[in-house]
Amino acid sequence: QVQLVESGGGLVQAGGSLRLSCAASGGTFRSYFMGWFRQALGKEREFVATFTWTGDNTYYANSVVGRFSISRDDAKNTLYLQMDSLKLDDTAVYYCAAATRPLPYPSSMQGRSYDYWGQGTQVTVSS
Repeated sequence: QVQLVESGGGLVQAGGSLRLSCAASGGTFRSYFMGWFRQALGKEREFVATFTWTGDNTYYANSVVGRFSISRDDAKNTLYLQMDSLKLDDTAVYYCAAATRPLPYPSSMQGRSYDYWGQGTQVTVSS
């Protein structure tokens, strides 16, 4: 069973950048299919970014295309989310998630497809 711990959140001005990390332990990280989700106060959890079934490309929510970038370093057991040109609407708790099998589209964009979740890290974008 894998444990996931997010970090890197904080308070940033609109237009700024943050890089979130998700450190994995207790499992074979490279075998897990990974994704990022977020949940704003009073709203449902939503998909942010993930990889394709084969792992050679990425998917993004329309709201973050061109601004966010997902990546992973299997040697460091870490998933990343680089967030640039942040907007007020990006304010949310960000969660990383792991699945024990590769997920095809569109399952990879659905939170219920994932098996493990981190505790989340707060990102607050101010004007």
